[in-house]
Amino acid sequence: MLNKKSYILIVSLSAGLLFSCSPKNISTRYYYENEKVLDSIEESYKALYPLGHFNVGFTSRDFKTVSLEIITDTLSYIYEFNIDEPRLIDTLAAYNLNAAKINALVKQMHDIRCTWINYSDYYVDEKKQTLILMSIKPTALKAPFSYAKYYVLTYFPQPQYFDREGRLLDKRRLRRLRKINGEVFRRINNKVCYAVAGHFR
Repeated sequence: MLNKKSYILIVSLSAGLLFSCSPKNISTRYYYENEKVLDSIEESYKALYPLGHFNVGFTSRDFKTVSLEIITDTLSYIYEFNIDEPRLIDTLAAYNLNAAKINALVKQMHDIRCTWINYSDYYVDEKKQTLILMSIKPTALKAPFSYAKYYVLTYFPQPQYFDREGRLLDKRRLRRLRKINGEVFRRINNKVCYAVAGHFR
């Protein structure tokens, strides 16, 4: 039978383990451990996207299959390639996209197991705004006890409002939660938020 001190120690260690594996701590830790690379990916994508609209990510567990979505005025074209396949570069060049820089972006995403990156629209006072979404598989976050499918990071172009629990708000005065793709996002810093989602885009 456990004495009182042993029981308290076990409960404290269990609580600490659960706390350290919580989605907030996992997502925040991953962001700050990879902050420079994640911010570099965001900046590269933000600079490349206006030159030719595209989304890119990985569709295989081993991060070897690249999915490329190229968005034109009339249609979206989706291609899949092996990460080292020459056709990836050829296809980017065929659409007059910066093949070298986009390939470098893909390599950066591969190195930190970033699953997907894309632009997404949202509205404030009926005015369209845009943000950048990145998704990460929990295995990349070293979260063995996590049952979440994906952790999604949002990059806003300007500081956002949050409630006392760190949840993203539509506006400071309204105190209404803003959902993106049906998910509630929480604060990492004043421009970057995270959510636990069942889908990567």
